[in-house]
Amino acid sequence: MGVISILILAIGLSMDSLAVSIASGMSMKTMRETEALKISVFFAFFQGTMPVAGWYIGSSFSKYITVFDHWIAFVMLLFLGGKMIVEGVRNSDDCQGIDPTKTSTLIGLSVATSIDALAVGVSIALLKHEILFPAVIIGVVTLVFSLIGLYAGKILGKLVKQWVTIAGGVVLVFIGTKILIEHTIL
Repeated sequence: MGVISILILAIGLSMDSLAVSIASGMSMKTMRETEALKISVFFAFFQGTMPVAGWYIGSSFSKYITVFDHWIAFVMLLFLGGKMIVEGVRNSDDCQGIDPTKTSTLIGLSVATSIDALAVGVSIALLKHEILFPAVIIGVVTLVFSLIGLYAGKILGKLVKQWVTIAGGVVLVFIGTKILIEHTIL
């Protein structure tokens, strides 16, 4: 795989993390640099390691993974997004939604947004390409996009205040639905 192909792949894979980062930034009342870095590192780590895991799993298990990976991502994002929407409706004066800095929340969001990267790793294995360089590039691009998304979301959050949690929840539900549709219909 060429560097340009890897960069395009990395950008495509990082789009879900970017969208979730924007929603996370919007839902946070305050955001310290360490919190932004923690969230971004989680997304980057999972986005970079999932292709490696997929590569090792290889073609012998790929048909089993692709049967349900989209359902896992859909359910996780639907749950987290639904929770944000409900909390936003209940507490419109003080909406904070889910805490994206909580490790358990971060793991759920990271796995849900990186499921596609697992399938990409399987594809790379089938093409007999190496995985280490693409995985590092995918992780670095995701780290950068996640940081940008968090700070952009924080700015947007200040502008729209009480609708922040609801909007963030809708974004997560939308991403989950998009993943489900892409894997079941298209």
